[in-house]
Amino acid sequence: MNLQIFQIDAFTDNVFAGNPAAVCPLNEWLPDDQMQKIALENNLSETAFFVDTGDAFGLRWFTPAEEVDLCGHATLATAYLLLTRLTPEKARVDFDTRSGRLSVTRDGDFLAMDFPAQPPRRMDTPQAIADALGGSPREFWAQRDFMAVYETEAEVRVLKPDMAGLMDIDGRGVIATAPGEECDFVSRFFAPAVGIPEDPVTGSTHCVLVPYWSERLGKADLTARQVSPRGGELFCRNEGNRVRIAGRAALYMVGEIFV
Repeated sequence: MNLQIFQIDAFTDNVFAGNPAAVCPLNEWLPDDQMQKIALENNLSETAFFVDTGDAFGLRWFTPAEEVDLCGHATLATAYLLLTRLTPEKARVDFDTRSGRLSVTRDGDFLAMDFPAQPPRRMDTPQAIADALGGSPREFWAQRDFMAVYETEAEVRVLKPDMAGLMDIDGRGVIATAPGEECDFVSRFFAPAVGIPEDPVTGSTHCVLVPYWSERLGKADLTARQVSPRGGELFCRNEGNRVRIAGRAALYMVGEIFV
């Protein structure tokens, strides 16, 4: 069987930046173990598979280690592929996922994703996680990911986490965040337990970050930057029980795989 594969850099308008995702269009779902093997072979933080279901597209995401419930950058990459190459006449695409129906619409030069808000809850600092992460976070919060809040962007930029120490946490990963110097907030995301030591740009963590920073800063519209080595920009809005996460994308590679 030959399958098309596209590699797209999300949350950037230049290749070699943002977060690369592989996207595979399918006529029908492959066996789960085969999709997992393809994701492992790709060795990117996420591989997205989608199937046209008529009024929407079924969409699934796999890290090299497991299938996940929500992924922002691979959703953006899939929408970019559909809205620029496969169905360029459309202004919106809808995806049916394990996190419900998600939509992506054109907004000028941007693609805007409509995702569920996931406000975090304050918690006592788990010392083992704080030690593994490094630095001195001023607050700890949790949702499906832990979130460590630092005083400055510089503190987040210089973190060098002990990945072995983050392997056994009770959750997907750990967000490190702080006020931004040239944007509203910055973040990094570490998830070695699911095969992603550091994710370059993570759309789904902004479901947690946007409610927190919107309340703290007293504003609905937020500019964000993920300050990983590759880096990426996100333009967000708090819409109550939903968050709008917008960005750009760039096509890097078109290929064919043989399975």
